[in-house]
Amino acid sequence: MKYFFFFIFLAILGTDLFAQKEFDWETYFEKSGSLSTADYEQTMIYFQNLAEYSEFAEFHSFGVSGQMREIKYLLVTKEKNEDRQMSSISWVRELFKPVVLIINGIHSGEIEGKDASMILMREILITKEKEYLLDSLNMIVVPIFNIDGHERKSKYNRINQNGPEEMGWRTTAQNLNLNRDWMKADTPEMQWMLKLITSFNPDFAIDTHATDGADYQYTITYSVEWSKNIYHSTGEWLEKIFIPYLEKGVEEKGFLVHPYVFLKNWRKGLDDGLIYWPATPRFSTGYFALRNKPSLLIETHMIKPYKERVFATKAMIETTLDIIYSNASGLINLNKEADEQSINIFCKKDSYFPLSYDRSENYELINFKGYEYYWKPSDISGKEKLVYTSKKKDFSAKYYNDVIVTDSVKVPHGYFIPLEWQFLAEKMKSEHNVEFKVQNSKPNNRAQVIVEKYKFFNVKFDEFSYEGRQRVNFDLEVIQDEINLEQEMIYIPTDQKSVRVIVNLLEPQSGDSYVRWGFMNQIFEQKEYYEDYVMEKVAVEMLTKDPELKKEFETKLKIDEAFRNDPRARLDFFYERSPYYDEQKNVYPILRVVE
Repeated sequence: MKYFFFFIFLAILGTDLFAQKEFDWETYFEKSGSLSTADYEQTMIYFQNLAEYSEFAEFHSFGVSGQMREIKYLLVTKEKNEDRQMSSISWVRELFKPVVLIINGIHSGEIEGKDASMILMREILITKEKEYLLDSLNMIVVPIFNIDGHERKSKYNRINQNGPEEMGWRTTAQNLNLNRDWMKADTPEMQWMLKLITSFNPDFAIDTHATDGADYQYTITYSVEWSKNIYHSTGEWLEKIFIPYLEKGVEEKGFLVHPYVFLKNWRKGLDDGLIYWPATPRFSTGYFALRNKPSLLIETHMIKPYKERVFATKAMIETTLDIIYSNASGLINLNKEADEQSINIFCKKDSYFPLSYDRSENYELINFKGYEYYWKPSDISGKEKLVYTSKKKDFSAKYYNDVIVTDSVKVPHGYFIPLEWQFLAEKMKSEHNVEFKVQNSKPNNRAQVIVEKYKFFNVKFDEFSYEGRQRVNFDLEVIQDEINLEQEMIYIPTDQKSVRVIVNLLEPQSGDSYVRWGFMNQIFEQKEYYEDYVMEKVAVEMLTKDPELKKEFETKLKIDEAFRNDPRARLDFFYERSPYYDEQKNVYPILRVVE
């Protein structure tokens, strides 16, 4: 009998030993001497092992890529299963702990964040020296966002970058850049990501990258939205509380840090200075600003060794988590206030909503740790080339960070979208959590509504496509009208927390509106035409009946040589003023409800 129990003991011991050996917590990055990064399958296995080993982690799929690979996230939380409201994936928000979303590999050649996250999750879940963070926050880690690009790996994908030995590609399998897709959401990957964000409603987002651009001493740079594209109190918190703590914490961990380096003139190096610019919402930080959430863009310096870049990224993520750990309830309250006050400011106080920005010529002088450089003629390009030396130098650089609003609009009560354009409303709902309803007016109770219409002129399409779309530029005029609501239309009220997203998508002047992105290019197309001999006859009749028109035509012939010498333009002059011309051409079909 004693031998029986002895063998049972050995079996149990062997099982425990096997369990300990089953999971190898050293990452592929570490095994390679910090020179390489794991592929998709190796990465997924590592994160799956974290979830299987730790009671505080779950690994889930939230979508598939263009090439049908699973896109996954690691949920890290101390909340017990029995406490969760499992009927909805949004239970994390209902537990009143801030949720931090970490997105890695949106540009998969810039993959430091993935390796940094693997080590950091090990320290939280396995070795537990950072497990304390889970007392005050929850985390969602997306190891690789652009999975198809990640698997298009090569030693030659990023000519400017120092490692890893093989790296992924910037764009998806459809050759689209995910970090230009946050608003238009053309890619399946982004559509899935936006659903994940709507489900969890993260309180803070981190987006990890490596730079292109200039050479300098800093290992890591960052950007946050503190200016006019975000709720003012959120911007103040980022600028006055978050940034000082972030810079101090990262430098204490041994890494030089600086705000993201964006040169005013890339051809002149530091000579013309540096700039700050509010990110447009096609970028991650600009998008989260519209959702009233703070976020952090991490950009390591491409020329620094890969090992240094990984651990600098880890240091910045750790420091951010520590800040949120110490400000958990304050962050939740700030985000709630931002949602409520955005409605109050733009929908109730009738304030102007900023749509585009620029910088004034005001600047401050800052100390910038760079390298000495000089210019010399190039036999290759035939122009002067920039040459960096290895000699460190502190520069007194001009920093242009005075942001001004260049275009703005008063937010209407809502927008009417005709049913034939309902796909836009459905897209806003599924991707950006925008609420809408179908407005139905009965024949005996027709509603009279004062609306504003936009009519476009000087319409010009970009010469080349951008992110798979033919973007369009225009001038516009506003026409006020009173309509009888005689048919069903989709109504999008603006008094909802998505107001910033709504206005940026539906106001044509916005650089990321649906009409700018080419979702509505057919409204600029002429569908009926005239024969010249018919138009000649109609034009004579119009001149005979309308002396003012005749005067206008003759004046234009005198002062506009190009018009005078263009037969088609002369006939178009009459066609566009005739009753045969399409009144809906160049007219925006979406109506602004002003009263």
